[in-house]
Amino acid sequence: MNLITFSDRVSKFLMVLAAVWAFALVFLILGDIIGRGVFSRPIYGTVEMVAASVVIIVFLQAGYAIRSRSMLRADFLVTHLPDVVQRILLAFGYLLGAAFFLMIITGGWEESIRSFVDGEFEGEGALRVPSWPARWTVLIGSALALINYCVLAYLDVFKPELLDSEVDPDAPGV
Repeated sequence: MNLITFSDRVSKFLMVLAAVWAFALVFLILGDIIGRGVFSRPIYGTVEMVAASVVIIVFLQAGYAIRSRSMLRADFLVTHLPDVVQRILLAFGYLLGAAFFLMIITGGWEESIRSFVDGEFEGEGALRVPSWPARWTVLIGSALALINYCVLAYLDVFKPELLDSEVDPDAPGV
């Protein structure tokens, strides 16, 4: 299995996981609302769980959003430029995206380790939510996003499908 296939499968799996997680949060929030309104008994810790989950869901879906080209992209001007210039600008944009996620990884690495080792929690009162899952999800999601920017750079800048189509299938050794 090559890097592109691996990246696609992991991205799709994490996107589905994030969707299921968001769906489950709907029921938690609904239960809290009904508990507060009907029974005057809220589900304690809902705010903390939702706050941590939003971060987790965003970073679980980041890799898929990048790989499926769903990230914000203003290409209204770029599409009118020559192909070579488009490739240069794409490469520059992908490098900036990869650099951004690399900075998140390098900036959050020590805090994530410390959070896990020290058993860091968020929230006070009835429920305290561990903060290390959100921190590690940010790192894992950022790593996948970085990989996907590199995959897109390879696919869009070097256009391997064009190189493959230029190969003569009747040539010896192919």
